[in-house]
Amino acid sequence: MASVLGSTTEKLSELSINGNWASSAPNLHNNLGLFSPDQIELAKMLVEMGQSHLFEHWPEPGVDDEEKRDFFDQVTRLNASYPGGLVLYIKTARELLADSKAGKNPFDGFTPSVPTGEVLTFGDDSFINFEESGIREARKAAFVLVAGGLGERLGYNGIKLALPVESTTGTCFLQHYIEYILALQNASCGLIKGGCQTQIPFVIMTSDDTHARTLDLLESNAYFGMSPTQVKLLKQEKVACLDDNDARLAVDPHNKYRIQTKPHGHGDVHSLLYSSGLLNVWRDAGLRWVLFFQDTNGLLFKAIPAALGVSSTRQYNVNSLAVPRKAKEAIGGITKLTHADGRTMVINVEYNQLDPLLRATGYPDGDVNFETGYSPFPGNINQLILELGPYIEELTKTGGAIKEFVNPKYKDATKTSFKSSTRLECMMQDYPKTLPPSARVGFTVMDTWLAYAPVKNNPEDAAKVPKGNPYHSATSGEMAIYRANSLILKKAGMPHRQPNTAGVQWTRGRSVASHHMESKMGADFFRD
Repeated sequence: MASVLGSTTEKLSELSINGNWASSAPNLHNNLGLFSPDQIELAKMLVEMGQSHLFEHWPEPGVDDEEKRDFFDQVTRLNASYPGGLVLYIKTARELLADSKAGKNPFDGFTPSVPTGEVLTFGDDSFINFEESGIREARKAAFVLVAGGLGERLGYNGIKLALPVESTTGTCFLQHYIEYILALQNASCGLIKGGCQTQIPFVIMTSDDTHARTLDLLESNAYFGMSPTQVKLLKQEKVACLDDNDARLAVDPHNKYRIQTKPHGHGDVHSLLYSSGLLNVWRDAGLRWVLFFQDTNGLLFKAIPAALGVSSTRQYNVNSLAVPRKAKEAIGGITKLTHADGRTMVINVEYNQLDPLLRATGYPDGDVNFETGYSPFPGNINQLILELGPYIEELTKTGGAIKEFVNPKYKDATKTSFKSSTRLECMMQDYPKTLPPSARVGFTVMDTWLAYAPVKNNPEDAAKVPKGNPYHSATSGEMAIYRANSLILKKAGMPHRQPNTAGVQWTRGRSVASHHMESKMGADFFRD
Protein backbone atom coordinates (compact mmCIF):
# COMPACT_ATOMS: atom_id res chain seq x y z
CA MET A 1 0.00 0.00 0.00
CA ALA A 2 2.92 2.36 0.80
CA SER A 3 4.29 1.99 -2.73
CA VAL A 4 0.87 2.80 -4.17
CA LEU A 5 0.60 5.92 -2.03
CA GLY A 6 4.11 6.94 -2.99
CA SER A 7 3.35 6.46 -6.66
CA THR A 8 0.16 8.49 -6.28
CA THR A 9 1.96 11.34 -4.56
CA GLU A 10 4.62 11.38 -7.26
CA LYS A 11 2.04 11.40 -10.10
CA LEU A 12 0.03 14.16 -8.45
CA SER A 13 3.15 16.25 -8.07
CA GLU A 14 4.05 15.80 -11.73
CA LEU A 15 0.52 16.81 -12.81
CA SER A 16 0.28 19.80 -10.46
CA ILE A 17 -2.78 18.32 -8.76
CA ASN A 18 -3.27 19.71 -5.26
CA GLY A 19 -4.77 18.30 -2.09
CA ASN A 20 -8.21 19.69 -2.80
CA TRP A 21 -8.91 16.34 -4.40
CA ALA A 22 -9.05 14.73 -1.01
CA SER A 23 -12.12 16.77 -0.13
CA SER A 24 -13.82 16.91 -3.54
CA ALA A 25 -13.31 13.29 -4.58
CA PRO A 26 -11.60 11.34 -1.78
CA ASN A 27 -12.42 7.89 -3.18
CA LEU A 28 -10.92 8.84 -6.53
CA HIS A 29 -7.90 10.41 -4.86
CA ASN A 30 -7.19 7.17 -3.02
CA ASN A 31 -7.19 5.20 -6.29
CA LEU A 32 -5.10 7.49 -8.51
CA GLY A 33 -2.07 5.22 -8.22
CA LEU A 34 -3.87 2.72 -10.45
CA PHE A 35 -3.94 5.00 -13.47
CA SER A 36 -1.63 6.36 -16.17
CA PRO A 37 -0.81 10.09 -16.35
CA ASP A 38 -3.29 10.50 -19.23
CA GLN A 39 -6.03 8.84 -17.22
CA ILE A 40 -5.27 11.03 -14.21
CA GLU A 41 -5.63 14.07 -16.45
CA LEU A 42 -9.07 12.80 -17.41
CA ALA A 43 -9.90 12.27 -13.74
CA LYS A 44 -8.83 15.86 -13.00
CA MET A 45 -11.03 17.09 -15.86
CA LEU A 46 -14.07 15.19 -14.55
CA VAL A 47 -13.68 16.63 -11.05
CA GLU A 48 -13.19 20.16 -12.39
CA MET A 49 -16.35 19.73 -14.50
CA GLY A 50 -18.45 18.82 -11.47
CA GLN A 51 -18.51 15.04 -11.95
CA SER A 52 -17.13 13.91 -8.56
CA HIS A 53 -20.33 11.90 -7.97
CA LEU A 54 -19.03 9.30 -10.43
CA PHE A 55 -16.57 8.13 -7.75
CA GLU A 56 -18.75 8.28 -4.63
CA HIS A 57 -19.08 4.50 -4.34
CA TRP A 58 -15.52 3.52 -5.28
CA PRO A 59 -13.83 1.25 -2.73
CA GLU A 60 -10.19 1.34 -1.62
CA PRO A 61 -7.37 0.21 -3.96
CA GLY A 62 -7.22 -3.57 -4.26
CA VAL A 63 -10.98 -3.91 -4.77
CA ASP A 64 -12.38 -3.93 -8.32
CA ASP A 65 -9.17 -2.41 -9.71
CA GLU A 66 -9.76 -3.77 -13.22
CA GLU A 67 -13.27 -2.32 -13.28
CA LYS A 68 -11.83 1.07 -12.27
CA ARG A 69 -9.35 0.92 -15.14
CA ASP A 70 -12.19 -0.09 -17.49
CA PHE A 71 -14.03 3.04 -16.35
CA PHE A 72 -11.23 5.25 -17.59
CA ASP A 73 -10.96 3.27 -20.82
CA GLN A 74 -14.59 4.21 -21.43
CA VAL A 75 -13.96 7.84 -20.47
CA THR A 76 -11.06 7.92 -22.93
CA ARG A 77 -13.33 6.70 -25.73
CA LEU A 78 -16.12 9.14 -24.87
CA ASN A 79 -13.65 12.01 -24.75
CA ALA A 80 -11.97 11.11 -28.05
CA SER A 81 -15.13 10.42 -30.05
CA TYR A 82 -16.83 13.76 -29.37
CA PRO A 83 -15.49 16.86 -31.20
CA GLY A 84 -14.12 19.06 -28.43
CA GLY A 85 -14.11 16.24 -25.89
CA LEU A 86 -16.16 15.77 -22.74
CA VAL A 87 -15.46 19.30 -21.53
CA LEU A 88 -17.30 20.77 -24.51
CA TYR A 89 -20.02 18.10 -24.25
CA ILE A 90 -20.76 18.99 -20.63
CA LYS A 91 -20.60 22.76 -21.26
CA THR A 92 -22.94 22.46 -24.25
CA ALA A 93 -25.29 20.25 -22.26
CA ARG A 94 -25.54 22.82 -19.47
CA GLU A 95 -26.36 25.59 -21.93
CA LEU A 96 -29.01 23.56 -23.76
CA LEU A 97 -30.55 22.23 -20.54
CA ALA A 98 -30.80 25.77 -19.19
CA ASP A 99 -32.54 26.86 -22.39
CA SER A 100 -34.88 23.89 -22.19
CA LYS A 101 -35.82 24.61 -18.58
CA ALA A 102 -36.46 28.26 -19.46
CA GLY A 103 -38.60 27.23 -22.44
CA LYS A 104 -36.39 29.14 -24.86
CA ASN A 105 -37.52 28.99 -28.49
CA PRO A 106 -34.59 27.88 -30.70
CA PHE A 107 -36.08 29.96 -33.55
CA ASP A 108 -36.55 33.14 -31.54
CA GLY A 109 -35.82 36.15 -33.77
CA PHE A 110 -36.19 34.16 -37.01
CA THR A 111 -38.87 34.70 -39.66
CA PRO A 112 -39.70 31.76 -41.98
CA SER A 113 -40.11 31.98 -45.74
CA VAL A 114 -40.11 29.55 -48.67
CA PRO A 115 -36.56 28.96 -49.98
CA THR A 116 -35.42 28.62 -53.58
CA GLY A 117 -35.58 25.16 -55.08
CA GLU A 118 -36.49 23.01 -58.05
CA VAL A 119 -39.84 21.25 -58.44
CA LEU A 120 -39.65 18.36 -60.91
CA THR A 121 -42.33 16.38 -62.71
CA PHE A 122 -41.28 12.87 -63.64
CA GLY A 123 -40.83 12.25 -67.33
CA ASP A 124 -41.05 15.80 -68.70
CA ASP A 125 -38.18 17.42 -70.63
CA SER A 126 -36.80 19.21 -67.58
CA PHE A 127 -36.72 16.02 -65.53
CA ILE A 128 -35.04 14.07 -68.32
CA ASN A 129 -32.38 16.75 -68.78
CA PHE A 130 -31.60 16.86 -65.07
CA GLU A 131 -31.53 13.07 -64.91
CA GLU A 132 -29.08 12.82 -67.81
CA SER A 133 -26.86 15.41 -66.14
CA GLY A 134 -27.03 13.49 -62.86
CA ILE A 135 -26.01 10.24 -64.48
CA ARG A 136 -22.94 11.96 -65.93
CA GLU A 137 -22.08 13.33 -62.48
CA ALA A 138 -22.60 10.00 -60.67
CA ARG A 139 -19.04 8.82 -61.30
CA LYS A 140 -17.89 11.90 -59.33
CA ALA A 141 -20.04 11.05 -56.32
CA ALA A 142 -19.67 9.09 -53.10
CA PHE A 143 -22.67 7.56 -51.34
CA VAL A 144 -23.09 7.54 -47.55
CA LEU A 145 -25.74 5.40 -45.87
CA VAL A 146 -26.62 6.09 -42.22
CA ALA A 147 -27.63 2.73 -40.80
CA GLY A 148 -27.12 2.75 -37.05
CA GLY A 149 -30.51 1.35 -36.03
CA LEU A 150 -32.16 -2.01 -35.59
CA GLY A 151 -35.61 -2.96 -36.83
CA GLU A 152 -37.19 -3.19 -33.36
CA ARG A 153 -39.78 -0.52 -34.15
CA LEU A 154 -40.87 -2.75 -37.02
CA GLY A 155 -41.12 -5.81 -34.81
CA TYR A 156 -37.90 -7.21 -36.33
CA ASN A 157 -34.89 -8.13 -34.22
CA GLY A 158 -32.23 -7.76 -36.92
CA ILE A 159 -30.70 -4.84 -38.77
CA LYS A 160 -33.06 -2.93 -41.01
CA LEU A 161 -30.71 -3.30 -43.99
CA ALA A 162 -31.42 -7.04 -43.97
CA LEU A 163 -35.16 -6.55 -44.44
CA PRO A 164 -36.53 -7.38 -47.91
CA VAL A 165 -37.47 -4.39 -50.05
CA GLU A 166 -40.14 -6.47 -51.75
CA SER A 167 -41.18 -10.09 -51.64
CA THR A 168 -41.11 -11.08 -55.32
CA THR A 169 -37.32 -11.47 -55.20
CA GLY A 170 -36.61 -11.13 -51.47
CA THR A 171 -33.90 -8.56 -52.24
CA CYS A 172 -32.81 -6.90 -49.00
CA PHE A 173 -32.37 -3.16 -48.67
CA LEU A 174 -28.57 -3.33 -48.64
CA GLN A 175 -28.47 -5.38 -51.84
CA HIS A 176 -31.05 -3.04 -53.38
CA TYR A 177 -28.89 0.02 -52.68
CA ILE A 178 -25.65 -1.59 -53.83
CA GLU A 179 -27.19 -2.75 -57.11
CA TYR A 180 -28.47 0.77 -57.80
CA ILE A 181 -25.05 2.29 -57.09
CA LEU A 182 -23.40 -0.22 -59.41
CA ALA A 183 -25.98 0.51 -62.11
CA LEU A 184 -25.28 4.24 -61.79
CA GLN A 185 -21.57 3.52 -61.89
CA ASN A 186 -21.89 1.56 -65.13
CA ALA A 187 -24.25 4.09 -66.73
CA SER A 188 -22.02 7.03 -65.81
CA CYS A 189 -18.84 5.37 -67.04
CA GLY A 190 -20.66 4.34 -70.22
CA LEU A 191 -21.02 8.02 -71.12
CA ILE A 192 -17.24 8.43 -71.17
CA LYS A 193 -15.63 7.74 -74.52
CA GLY A 194 -13.76 4.49 -74.14
CA GLY A 195 -15.41 3.91 -70.76
CA CYS A 196 -13.79 4.32 -67.35
CA GLN A 197 -12.78 2.22 -64.39
CA THR A 198 -14.33 4.45 -61.73
CA GLN A 199 -15.64 2.75 -58.61
CA ILE A 200 -18.17 4.84 -56.72
CA PRO A 201 -17.26 4.87 -52.99
CA PHE A 202 -19.90 3.59 -50.61
CA VAL A 203 -19.75 4.35 -46.87
CA ILE A 204 -22.06 2.84 -44.26
CA MET A 205 -22.30 4.45 -40.83
CA THR A 206 -22.96 1.72 -38.28
CA SER A 207 -23.30 1.54 -34.49
CA ASP A 208 -22.45 -0.96 -31.78
CA ASP A 209 -25.85 -2.53 -32.48
CA THR A 210 -25.42 -2.91 -36.23
CA HIS A 211 -21.72 -2.99 -37.10
CA ALA A 212 -20.95 -6.71 -36.83
CA ARG A 213 -24.23 -7.75 -38.45
CA THR A 214 -23.79 -5.31 -41.32
CA LEU A 215 -20.29 -6.60 -41.98
CA ASP A 216 -21.54 -10.18 -41.84
CA LEU A 217 -24.36 -9.40 -44.29
CA LEU A 218 -21.82 -7.95 -46.73
CA GLU A 219 -19.23 -10.70 -46.38
CA SER A 220 -21.69 -13.60 -46.50
CA ASN A 221 -23.09 -12.23 -49.77
CA ALA A 222 -19.81 -11.30 -51.45
CA TYR A 223 -20.71 -7.63 -51.02
CA PHE A 224 -23.63 -8.16 -53.41
CA GLY A 225 -21.34 -7.75 -56.41
CA MET A 226 -19.54 -4.61 -55.24
CA SER A 227 -15.79 -4.64 -54.77
CA PRO A 228 -14.99 -4.85 -51.04
CA THR A 229 -12.50 -2.01 -51.50
CA GLN A 230 -15.37 0.30 -52.46
CA VAL A 231 -17.12 -0.17 -49.12
CA LYS A 232 -16.10 1.45 -45.85
CA LEU A 233 -17.85 0.99 -42.54
CA LEU A 234 -17.60 3.83 -40.02
CA LYS A 235 -18.91 3.03 -36.54
CA GLN A 236 -20.38 5.81 -34.45
CA GLU A 237 -19.90 5.87 -30.70
CA LYS A 238 -22.60 6.67 -28.18
CA VAL A 239 -22.51 9.73 -25.91
CA ALA A 240 -22.77 10.11 -22.17
CA CYS A 241 -26.19 10.37 -20.56
CA LEU A 242 -27.14 13.27 -18.29
CA ASP A 243 -28.90 12.94 -14.95
CA ASP A 244 -30.00 16.50 -14.24
CA ASN A 245 -29.98 20.15 -15.32
CA ASP A 246 -26.40 20.49 -14.07
CA ALA A 247 -25.34 17.95 -16.69
CA ARG A 248 -24.08 15.44 -14.15
CA LEU A 249 -23.09 12.34 -16.11
CA ALA A 250 -25.35 9.38 -15.39
CA VAL A 251 -23.93 6.24 -13.81
CA ASP A 252 -25.06 3.05 -15.53
CA PRO A 253 -27.75 1.56 -13.24
CA HIS A 254 -26.28 -1.91 -13.85
CA ASN A 255 -22.60 -1.06 -13.33
CA LYS A 256 -21.24 1.64 -11.01
CA TYR A 257 -17.99 1.67 -12.99
CA ARG A 258 -19.63 2.70 -16.25
CA ILE A 259 -21.20 5.90 -17.52
CA GLN A 260 -24.60 5.29 -19.07
CA THR A 261 -24.62 6.02 -22.81
CA LYS A 262 -27.18 6.44 -25.59
CA PRO A 263 -27.05 7.13 -29.34
CA HIS A 264 -26.13 10.67 -30.36
CA GLY A 265 -28.07 10.69 -33.64
CA HIS A 266 -27.23 10.36 -37.34
CA GLY A 267 -25.61 13.82 -37.35
CA ASP A 268 -22.45 12.01 -36.23
CA VAL A 269 -21.90 10.98 -39.83
CA HIS A 270 -20.27 14.35 -40.55
CA SER A 271 -17.66 14.13 -37.79
CA LEU A 272 -16.95 10.49 -38.69
CA LEU A 273 -16.32 11.35 -42.33
CA TYR A 274 -14.10 14.25 -41.31
CA SER A 275 -11.99 12.26 -38.84
CA SER A 276 -11.70 9.27 -41.22
CA GLY A 277 -9.78 11.29 -43.83
CA LEU A 278 -12.00 9.90 -46.59
CA LEU A 279 -13.18 13.33 -47.73
CA ASN A 280 -9.67 14.42 -48.70
CA VAL A 281 -9.07 11.09 -50.43
CA TRP A 282 -12.24 11.62 -52.48
CA ARG A 283 -11.31 15.19 -53.36
CA ASP A 284 -7.85 14.10 -54.50
CA ALA A 285 -9.51 11.44 -56.66
CA GLY A 286 -11.58 14.09 -58.44
CA LEU A 287 -14.91 13.48 -56.75
CA ARG A 288 -17.35 16.37 -56.45
CA TRP A 289 -20.43 15.16 -54.56
CA VAL A 290 -21.40 13.33 -51.37
CA LEU A 291 -24.91 11.83 -51.22
CA PHE A 292 -26.43 10.92 -47.85
CA PHE A 293 -29.40 8.59 -47.50
CA GLN A 294 -31.20 6.49 -44.88
CA ASP A 295 -31.80 2.83 -44.58
CA THR A 296 -35.36 1.83 -45.58
CA ASN A 297 -36.60 3.95 -48.48
CA GLY A 298 -36.85 1.61 -51.42
CA LEU A 299 -37.83 4.34 -53.92
CA LEU A 300 -34.98 6.76 -53.29
CA PHE A 301 -32.66 5.82 -56.12
CA LYS A 302 -35.36 6.46 -58.70
CA ALA A 303 -35.04 10.14 -57.74
CA ILE A 304 -31.30 10.49 -57.08
CA PRO A 305 -30.01 10.97 -60.68
CA ALA A 306 -32.33 13.90 -61.40
CA ALA A 307 -31.62 15.47 -58.00
CA LEU A 308 -27.89 15.15 -58.59
CA GLY A 309 -28.41 16.83 -61.96
CA VAL A 310 -30.13 19.71 -60.17
CA SER A 311 -27.16 20.08 -57.81
CA SER A 312 -24.75 20.19 -60.73
CA THR A 313 -26.82 22.51 -62.92
CA ARG A 314 -27.86 24.93 -60.14
CA GLN A 315 -24.45 24.66 -58.43
CA TYR A 316 -25.99 23.93 -55.04
CA ASN A 317 -23.59 23.44 -52.15
CA VAL A 318 -26.46 21.70 -50.33
CA ASN A 319 -29.47 20.09 -51.99
CA SER A 320 -32.21 18.50 -49.86
CA LEU A 321 -34.45 15.98 -51.57
CA ALA A 322 -38.07 16.67 -50.75
CA VAL A 323 -41.63 15.69 -51.59
CA PRO A 324 -44.88 17.68 -51.66
CA ARG A 325 -46.07 18.13 -48.10
CA LYS A 326 -49.57 18.55 -46.73
CA ALA A 327 -49.92 21.27 -44.08
CA LYS A 328 -49.35 19.91 -40.56
CA GLU A 329 -48.27 16.53 -41.98
CA ALA A 330 -45.85 14.77 -39.63
CA ILE A 331 -42.81 15.51 -41.76
CA GLY A 332 -40.39 18.43 -41.45
CA GLY A 333 -40.53 21.33 -43.90
CA ILE A 334 -37.58 22.82 -45.78
CA THR A 335 -37.63 26.44 -44.67
CA LYS A 336 -35.60 29.62 -45.11
CA LEU A 337 -35.09 31.36 -41.78
CA THR A 338 -34.07 35.03 -41.63
CA HIS A 339 -32.99 36.48 -38.31
CA ALA A 340 -33.60 40.04 -37.19
CA ASP A 341 -29.83 40.59 -37.34
CA GLY A 342 -29.72 39.58 -41.02
CA ARG A 343 -28.51 36.00 -40.64
CA THR A 344 -30.17 33.46 -42.93
CA MET A 345 -30.19 29.69 -43.22
CA VAL A 346 -32.13 27.08 -45.15
CA ILE A 347 -32.87 24.06 -42.96
CA ASN A 348 -35.42 21.47 -42.02
CA VAL A 349 -37.94 22.69 -39.42
CA GLU A 350 -39.83 19.89 -37.71
CA TYR A 351 -43.58 19.88 -38.32
CA ASN A 352 -44.42 20.49 -34.65
CA GLN A 353 -42.22 23.61 -34.68
CA LEU A 354 -43.19 25.01 -38.09
CA ASP A 355 -46.84 25.80 -37.32
CA PRO A 356 -46.17 27.75 -34.08
CA LEU A 357 -43.22 29.52 -35.74
CA LEU A 358 -45.46 30.73 -38.57
CA ARG A 359 -48.18 31.86 -36.16
CA ALA A 360 -45.63 33.79 -34.11
CA THR A 361 -44.23 35.64 -37.12
CA GLY A 362 -47.27 37.17 -38.79
CA TYR A 363 -49.04 34.14 -40.28
CA PRO A 364 -52.17 33.80 -38.11
CA ASP A 365 -53.33 30.60 -39.87
CA GLY A 366 -49.96 28.93 -39.38
CA ASP A 367 -49.06 25.98 -41.58
CA VAL A 368 -51.78 25.81 -44.26
CA ASN A 369 -52.13 24.41 -47.75
CA PHE A 370 -51.98 26.77 -50.73
CA GLU A 371 -54.11 26.57 -53.87
CA THR A 372 -51.98 23.61 -55.00
CA GLY A 373 -53.43 21.59 -52.12
CA TYR A 374 -50.01 21.41 -50.47
CA SER A 375 -47.97 23.46 -48.03
CA PRO A 376 -45.49 25.80 -49.74
CA PHE A 377 -42.79 24.31 -47.50
CA PRO A 378 -41.52 21.08 -49.12
CA GLY A 379 -41.43 17.91 -47.03
CA ASN A 380 -37.92 16.92 -45.97
CA ILE A 381 -37.06 13.23 -46.53
CA ASN A 382 -33.53 13.38 -45.05
CA GLN A 383 -31.63 12.71 -48.25
CA LEU A 384 -28.85 15.25 -48.85
CA ILE A 385 -26.49 16.02 -51.71
CA LEU A 386 -23.47 18.08 -50.66
CA GLU A 387 -20.79 19.58 -52.87
CA LEU A 388 -17.54 18.06 -51.66
CA GLY A 389 -15.22 21.11 -51.80
CA PRO A 390 -17.36 23.47 -49.70
CA TYR A 391 -18.24 20.55 -47.42
CA ILE A 392 -14.57 19.96 -46.61
CA GLU A 393 -14.05 23.69 -46.00
CA GLU A 394 -16.94 23.78 -43.54
CA LEU A 395 -15.91 20.64 -41.67
CA THR A 396 -12.37 21.96 -41.38
CA LYS A 397 -13.85 24.81 -39.32
CA THR A 398 -16.24 22.72 -37.24
CA GLY A 399 -14.57 19.31 -37.06
CA GLY A 400 -17.86 17.88 -38.23
CA ALA A 401 -19.74 19.00 -35.12
CA ILE A 402 -23.45 19.59 -35.75
CA LYS A 403 -25.72 21.90 -33.78
CA GLU A 404 -27.26 19.78 -31.05
CA PHE A 405 -30.49 19.73 -29.09
CA VAL A 406 -31.67 18.12 -25.87
CA ASN A 407 -35.10 16.68 -25.16
CA PRO A 408 -35.41 15.87 -21.45
CA LYS A 409 -38.58 14.32 -20.11
CA TYR A 410 -39.31 16.21 -16.88
CA LYS A 411 -41.05 14.66 -13.88
CA ASP A 412 -43.21 17.74 -13.28
CA ALA A 413 -43.76 21.39 -14.19
CA THR A 414 -40.84 22.57 -12.05
CA LYS A 415 -38.46 21.06 -14.61
CA THR A 416 -35.97 20.25 -11.88
CA SER A 417 -35.64 16.50 -12.40
CA PHE A 418 -35.93 14.01 -15.25
CA LYS A 419 -38.07 10.89 -15.57
CA SER A 420 -35.00 9.19 -16.99
CA SER A 421 -31.57 10.23 -18.15
CA THR A 422 -31.27 12.28 -21.32
CA ARG A 423 -28.44 13.12 -23.72
CA LEU A 424 -27.47 15.55 -26.44
CA GLU A 425 -28.63 14.64 -29.94
CA CYS A 426 -27.82 15.81 -33.45
CA MET A 427 -29.36 15.32 -36.89
CA MET A 428 -27.66 14.90 -40.23
CA GLN A 429 -29.96 17.43 -41.93
CA ASP A 430 -28.96 20.21 -39.49
CA TYR A 431 -25.58 20.55 -41.23
CA PRO A 432 -26.64 23.82 -42.99
CA LYS A 433 -27.15 25.58 -39.63
CA THR A 434 -23.49 26.58 -39.48
CA LEU A 435 -23.11 27.61 -43.14
CA PRO A 436 -22.44 31.25 -44.11
CA PRO A 437 -25.15 33.25 -45.93
CA SER A 438 -23.15 32.92 -49.15
CA ALA A 439 -23.71 29.14 -49.23
CA ARG A 440 -25.97 28.00 -52.06
CA VAL A 441 -28.60 25.89 -50.32
CA GLY A 442 -31.65 24.61 -52.19
CA PHE A 443 -34.01 21.70 -52.55
CA THR A 444 -35.40 19.35 -55.19
CA VAL A 445 -39.03 18.30 -54.93
CA MET A 446 -40.05 14.98 -56.49
CA ASP A 447 -43.41 13.24 -56.67
CA THR A 448 -43.94 11.20 -53.51
CA TRP A 449 -44.77 8.08 -55.53
CA LEU A 450 -41.32 8.29 -57.11
CA ALA A 451 -39.10 9.22 -54.18
CA TYR A 452 -40.49 8.42 -50.76
CA ALA A 453 -41.91 5.24 -49.24
CA PRO A 454 -39.98 4.58 -46.01
CA VAL A 455 -40.57 1.46 -43.95
CA LYS A 456 -40.86 2.71 -40.37
CA ASN A 457 -43.99 1.32 -38.71
CA ASN A 458 -45.03 -2.16 -37.66
CA PRO A 459 -48.48 -3.36 -38.74
CA GLU A 460 -50.12 -2.48 -35.41
CA ASP A 461 -48.86 1.11 -35.47
CA ALA A 462 -49.62 1.45 -39.18
CA ALA A 463 -53.22 0.44 -38.52
CA LYS A 464 -53.55 3.38 -36.11
CA VAL A 465 -52.43 5.96 -38.67
CA PRO A 466 -55.31 8.36 -39.46
CA LYS A 467 -57.05 7.65 -42.74
CA GLY A 468 -55.51 9.49 -45.66
CA ASN A 469 -52.01 9.58 -44.16
CA PRO A 470 -49.18 7.30 -45.33
CA TYR A 471 -48.82 4.05 -43.38
CA HIS A 472 -45.04 3.73 -43.85
CA SER A 473 -45.21 0.00 -43.14
CA ALA A 474 -43.44 -2.87 -44.87
CA THR A 475 -46.55 -3.66 -46.91
CA SER A 476 -47.17 -0.07 -47.99
CA GLY A 477 -43.48 0.32 -48.83
CA GLU A 478 -43.59 -2.77 -51.01
CA MET A 479 -46.78 -1.74 -52.79
CA ALA A 480 -45.27 1.72 -53.42
CA ILE A 481 -42.42 0.10 -55.33
CA TYR A 482 -44.80 -1.90 -57.52
CA ARG A 483 -46.87 1.22 -58.15
CA ALA A 484 -43.82 3.32 -59.05
CA ASN A 485 -42.58 0.66 -61.47
CA SER A 486 -46.01 0.53 -63.12
CA LEU A 487 -46.23 4.32 -63.46
CA ILE A 488 -42.73 4.52 -64.93
CA LEU A 489 -43.60 1.83 -67.48
CA LYS A 490 -46.81 3.66 -68.31
CA LYS A 491 -44.96 6.94 -68.90
CA ALA A 492 -42.49 5.05 -71.08
CA GLY A 493 -45.41 3.85 -73.24
CA MET A 494 -45.37 0.24 -72.09
CA PRO A 495 -48.63 -1.69 -71.62
CA HIS A 496 -49.16 -2.39 -67.94
CA ARG A 497 -51.71 -3.21 -65.28
CA GLN A 498 -51.36 -1.02 -62.22
CA PRO A 499 -51.53 -2.82 -58.87
CA ASN A 500 -54.67 -2.19 -56.88
CA THR A 501 -53.73 -2.13 -53.21
CA ALA A 502 -57.40 -2.24 -52.23
CA GLY A 503 -57.84 -5.45 -54.20
CA VAL A 504 -54.90 -7.36 -52.79
CA GLN A 505 -55.97 -10.68 -51.30
CA TRP A 506 -56.03 -10.26 -47.52
CA THR A 507 -55.80 -12.95 -44.90
CA ARG A 508 -56.27 -12.11 -41.20
CA GLY A 509 -55.62 -8.45 -42.01
CA ARG A 510 -52.42 -9.06 -43.95
CA SER A 511 -51.65 -9.18 -47.63
CA VAL A 512 -50.25 -12.22 -49.42
CA ALA A 513 -47.06 -10.19 -49.82
CA SER A 514 -46.85 -9.77 -46.06
CA HIS A 515 -47.24 -13.52 -45.54
CA HIS A 516 -44.41 -14.16 -47.96
CA MET A 517 -42.21 -11.68 -46.12
CA GLU A 518 -43.13 -13.29 -42.82
CA SER A 519 -41.95 -16.68 -44.01
CA LYS A 520 -38.62 -15.13 -44.97
CA MET A 521 -38.00 -13.05 -41.87
CA GLY A 522 -39.66 -14.94 -39.08
CA ALA A 523 -42.81 -14.50 -37.10
CA ASP A 524 -41.34 -11.63 -35.09
CA PHE A 525 -41.63 -9.27 -38.09
CA PHE A 526 -45.36 -9.37 -38.81
CA ARG A 527 -47.71 -9.99 -35.94
CA ASP A 528 -51.50 -9.87 -35.78
